[in-house]
Amino acid sequence: MDDTSYFITATIYQKSPLLRSSQLKELLLNYINLAFKRYQWELHHWVILDNHYHLLGRSREGKHLSEIMRQIHSISGYYIKQATQTKQRIWWNYWDYCPRNEKDYLIRLNYLFNNPIKHGYVQNLRDYPFSSFHSMLEKQGRELLQKQFKGYNDYKNLILDEDDF
Repeated sequence: MDDTSYFITATIYQKSPLLRSSQLKELLLNYINLAFKRYQWELHHWVILDNHYHLLGRSREGKHLSEIMRQIHSISGYYIKQATQTKQRIWWNYWDYCPRNEKDYLIRLNYLFNNPIKHGYVQNLRDYPFSSFHSMLEKQGRELLQKQFKGYNDYKNLILDEDDF
């Protein structure tokens, strides 16, 4: 859909932790940013873990989503394969969801931010560098973010099959 918020999840094939290195996470983020800019989509929030990532953004033209994802995954897949010396395919699939309203959007945003804790990477979100949480914290401040997490705490009960590791 055009001019619509999208929550996107993408997973590495067989959930292999091929994105362990900081350099590969940064490379992936760079390709995500380039693809979003190319198609004039807005990237609002993101988190990149060792075997998957989540994005929240806004479409310009929804029909470009598959092209955006193909661009991100073909280019990053090539470099990930080279860096990790894996013979398997890199990307498994992606899933997208359009939040229905502001509450739904904020629940997904909290889920995205909380993902490093959910998967045991850190106990404090400030300790995980591969997330837009830090820019949001700087922009909104701790107090507003705390209100957001408390006011939209349904993220704790949100089950995404594609992220249920």
